[in-house]
Amino acid sequence: MSFLSETLARVKPSPTIAVTQKAAELKRAGKDVIGLGAGEPDFDTPQNIKDAAVAAIAAGKTKYTAPDGIPELKEAICAKMKRDHGLDYSAAQVSVGTGGKQTLYNAFMATLNEGDEVVIPAPYWVSYPDMVLLAGGTPVVAEASIQTNFKLTADQLEAAITDKTKWFIFNSPSNPTGVGYSRAELKELTDVLLRHPHVWIMTDDMYEHLAYDGFEFCTPAEIEPQLYDRTLTCNGVSKAYAMTGWRIGYACGPEKLISAMRKVQSQSTSNPCSVSQWAAVEALNGTQEFLAPNNEIFVRRRNMVVEMLNAAEGISCPTPEGAFYVYPSVAECIGKTSSGGTKITDDETFATALLEEQGVAVVFGAAFGLSPNFRVSYATSDENLKEACTRIQNFCAGLT
Repeated sequence: MSFLSETLARVKPSPTIAVTQKAAELKRAGKDVIGLGAGEPDFDTPQNIKDAAVAAIAAGKTKYTAPDGIPELKEAICAKMKRDHGLDYSAAQVSVGTGGKQTLYNAFMATLNEGDEVVIPAPYWVSYPDMVLLAGGTPVVAEASIQTNFKLTADQLEAAITDKTKWFIFNSPSNPTGVGYSRAELKELTDVLLRHPHVWIMTDDMYEHLAYDGFEFCTPAEIEPQLYDRTLTCNGVSKAYAMTGWRIGYACGPEKLISAMRKVQSQSTSNPCSVSQWAAVEALNGTQEFLAPNNEIFVRRRNMVVEMLNAAEGISCPTPEGAFYVYPSVAECIGKTSSGGTKITDDETFATALLEEQGVAVVFGAAFGLSPNFRVSYATSDENLKEACTRIQNFCAGLT
């Protein structure tokens, strides 16, 4: 009998974390590697947020808190949801977790039973299917192709829903593609969900503030108020506020669900870091003036990366509306051989050869459920991005 859980055998380690760690190992070994796998801004956490953390430490706010967050942070989250989306939540409808990932995981653990299905649009964030599996559910992948700009259509959503569907998980702007759904596109999806009252909606809004070119972010409960009572709206401070390591995420939803999530958290991690919570209060309540300048930098980087990747032989790269990722296709590279002698049979061999021969670390598309593509994070310096894209161009030029 195996010592390890059978459930654990159904899941795999995070490929994005694996790529980042591999790049770091190669750098430590002296190899010239540019990592484009990490999903975190290279900006420093804003000073006012750091100051709030220091003040919290000085004031002795370093003890245990309530399992799912201090009242002050819950109040700040409620105010943010009202301010940005016109959605009313009470503190009892808010859960604060150790990063956005934990809030999603808690919700699945609190609700999924064997046989329950979760509809997941692909390309998807790598952790969605594995969290569903860990919670005993069944991921149902609905593929959105490059022909629809990686956006799920209403017909595709309708086809994926069965009487076993418990959740539909939604992410806009998207990791890994960066695409965002317009109000009209999102309304088409919510219209489908209205026809299936047994399906709950989990929306991952982590990249809400990273929206470009006039794209207007919106969230399902805002678009369709009739879905309010069966929508869990998830977000956090990691991306827009450059607070990835602070590990604060949150979710707003029906009180019964939030209470169940609290029970899960009380028997796992208990409360998120107290100091990080006070920093998050300042992030949400304090100045938001740094968001626009940061977005201007992201737009400049996005435009450079899209232009340079589209100039590479065999690569096609759409321009996304948000986040800090692009998801180019390498369909025309499949079947060729690299200058180092590697046969490119899929996006994973493409990414592996690119790392070994050019020292550029990207995440292969199969990890996100849609091939043949790869993900580039442009949340790094212009200098790194220009050099990395030049190396990608050279790698593609050497394919025969």
